[in-house]
Amino acid sequence: MKYFLIIYLAFASVAQAQATDSILAKEIQNKISAMPYYSYGKGIGITSPDSLYQMNIRFRMQSRITALGKNDETVYKATVRRLRLRFDGFVSDPKFQYVIQLSFPHEDMGTTKNNIDPNVVRDAMFFYLPNRHWQIGVGQTKLPGNRQLINSSGGLQLTDRSINNSTFNIDRDFGVQVYYLARKKQGFDYNIKTAISTGEGRNFLHESDNALAYTARLELFPLGAFSRDGAFYEGDLAREISPKVMLSGSYQYNQDALRSNGQRGDLLDNAQDIRSLFLDAIAKYQGWALMLAYMQKDSENQIPATFSNPKDLKYVFTGYGIDSQLSYLFRNNFEIIGRYSHQNPTKDVWVLNPKQNQFSLGVTKYISEHAFKLQTEITKTYAEYFNGTSEDTWFIRFQIELGI
Repeated sequence: MKYFLIIYLAFASVAQAQATDSILAKEIQNKISAMPYYSYGKGIGITSPDSLYQMNIRFRMQSRITALGKNDETVYKATVRRLRLRFDGFVSDPKFQYVIQLSFPHEDMGTTKNNIDPNVVRDAMFFYLPNRHWQIGVGQTKLPGNRQLINSSGGLQLTDRSINNSTFNIDRDFGVQVYYLARKKQGFDYNIKTAISTGEGRNFLHESDNALAYTARLELFPLGAFSRDGAFYEGDLAREISPKVMLSGSYQYNQDALRSNGQRGDLLDNAQDIRSLFLDAIAKYQGWALMLAYMQKDSENQIPATFSNPKDLKYVFTGYGIDSQLSYLFRNNFEIIGRYSHQNPTKDVWVLNPKQNQFSLGVTKYISEHAFKLQTEITKTYAEYFNGTSEDTWFIRFQIELGI
């Protein structure tokens, strides 16, 4: 009887320990199942345990040192050109997606009113994706304009976009965008992108009007889609094994625009209709990349025949610009890039802005594609003024691009 009692107590202790371990294991399992899931790829991804929401976090920064030459004088500048924080993901269902992007350096934010208010919010968009072809967005983001603008500034081969992009592009705006993406697996592919927006740019703080801007873009891929979305960044990092070509065009009618560049620029004294046209072509094959672009802006400018101070005039820059860019990516991930840009204002605007020809030569070392790269660039600009005078300027720049 004594030994039986001892054996009974021993088995009871083991059973109790096993039950305790089972309860503890279940509690641990419950805690684990309540924790979010993390993923790593382009940024850091967080998914809720019930898969009802997902958020991806990314950042990127551009730090640069520049030497600028003008009138036999050299000026040196060191700055953080861009510092961006981006969040994207979905809520409730992968069909309901969002994108948020913030910018922080003063040179990146710009100003919105009296040089005081920082322009932190770049993108704040809600997207509804009913299927793989349609995409409907509401909020503030880039309009479907010229190719170089649609490319992220982090996906550029040179340290910045061309002089024509800064003059003619239609930038960001608040509105509704509807895209149809054919997404064909083989052969001819195409995208149709449209937008109806306020026409006054991002974070506009002044009194608005009832007029709108209408934008449409058509993208054609006659030889099929690019590998790894290669149409949306510069250079042939994918080393296309067969030739790839994109032909595209955009048009915007900005009715009663309040700003000199439509979505950007100074406030106009009188609202004006602005019409913008963009034509682009990209070709990539085995490390070679060629890009051609034509940009044009038209408006009924009312520039007086005589004026005392050009800085006091508020007008729309009308005219056209041409960009051409050629590059080759070596097997060691060094790339050589050359770009030529020509900018030609209309006769009445030429009185206030010179005709320009710009030549750029760059060398880029890709360490982790566009996410981590070292860039050097030398650029020279020739300006021809209406009165017959001319001016030459140049800059040499080194830039580090880093992001996740």
